[in-house]
Amino acid sequence: MQDLEGKVAFVTGGGSGVALGQAKVLAEEAQMKVVIADIRQDHLDEAMGYFSQKNVAVHPVRLDLTDRAAYAAAVDEAEQVFGPVDLLCNTAGVSQFGPIEKATFDDWDWQMDVNVNGVINGVMTVMPRMIERGQGGHILITASMSAFVALPTTGIYCTTKYAVRGLAESLRVEMPKYNIGVSLLCPGGVNTNIHRSVEARPEKYGNTGYYGRDETVFAGLKRVIEHGFDPVDLGRVVLDAVRNDRFWVLPYPEFAEGQKARDQEVIDAMMSYADHPDYARRMKIREQMKRDMPGSD
Repeated sequence: MQDLEGKVAFVTGGGSGVALGQAKVLAEEAQMKVVIADIRQDHLDEAMGYFSQKNVAVHPVRLDLTDRAAYAAAVDEAEQVFGPVDLLCNTAGVSQFGPIEKATFDDWDWQMDVNVNGVINGVMTVMPRMIERGQGGHILITASMSAFVALPTTGIYCTTKYAVRGLAESLRVEMPKYNIGVSLLCPGGVNTNIHRSVEARPEKYGNTGYYGRDETVFAGLKRVIEHGFDPVDLGRVVLDAVRNDRFWVLPYPEFAEGQKARDQEVIDAMMSYADHPDYARRMKIREQMKRDMPGSD
């Protein structure tokens, strides 16, 4: 995937934020043909107002990515307009924060349906087509640094991001035989409007224990992220990762010390059982298997 010119990218959430930054870089700098899919028509219109001033190939499609039939139809449309999808960017996501004990089932269902099932729907719609085509490809999953660290009030969001990290790591193990690369992008702060994603929360998820369209809350959340990455700069990081088949896309060194401490805590917990009798038993069996069946380790 080093030579991306003329190839087709499908970017979910592409009307705004991190995904729009990716779409801009892929279309303008990599010269890809880009489909931007978004649930909000106003975001698609604004994005196309930008792209219409550029000499690029970008096609908008309105998509509720929790709707599997609609997702398949959107990819069909992408193929009809530009051809088979070479790069799938599962980037759309939503967030709403609050104490986990105040969450409703609707609070859970909304974020799980978009952040987890939406990614699953993308992978399971596009991946089989890539495999059948036999020309390889690349799948990007956008999670979050919340896929590594749990913070107060982020319980639902954190759960969704840990889940798609697991999906990405599983794809990383299984996709090489099809020449399909996988990248996992985990943003920290990015200067976007994700804090306003609740404005697009469908009525079917209407029962919430958290805030709604509250400008005071929005302003507080914006202050947390407004000094983060510019979405276009983050899009360039993604482009480099795709070209170089890099799985971990973690451009936030400030999280490293905390990650080291958590990793060490896990290792220490494992090693605390080193004197357990069952560990010695399992190791004896393992050594016997290695003697009996060389290469089984």
